[in-house]
Amino acid sequence: MSAALLETYYSAFNAGDKAAMLATLAPDVLHEPSQGQARVGIAAFGDFWDHMARCYREAVVDPVFMVSADGAHGSAEFKLTGTYLETDGDLPAARGQDYALRVGAFFDFADGKIARVSNHYNLNDWLGQVE
Repeated sequence: MSAALLETYYSAFNAGDKAAMLATLAPDVLHEPSQGQARVGIAAFGDFWDHMARCYREAVVDPVFMVSADGAHGSAEFKLTGTYLETDGDLPAARGQDYALRVGAFFDFADGKIARVSNHYNLNDWLGQVE
């Protein structure tokens, strides 16, 4: 079940389908980004989605999913391709730069939903690609 849930999560991400992606999440989902503060809840995750969609157009390529034997935890490794659309805070100026990153993501599952999303990537690599 959990690997299928991750497939649904990333398929919704690639389709730009916010509602479908949010539907995979537990109401009190914990989102831990690679940089910045953690956020709790679907509303906070939805706000993050809106911000990211405004600043970046991204796609997950060739994801590999792993799930613990007890089904409580999972992970994904994938290539993230993207275009930097709008300057994000104090990051370098956006000029439509393309980038590609290797990303690792870790998950907890509860009651058939994603209860934690923790994403990790190399920010210095991204900065080098967009500067």
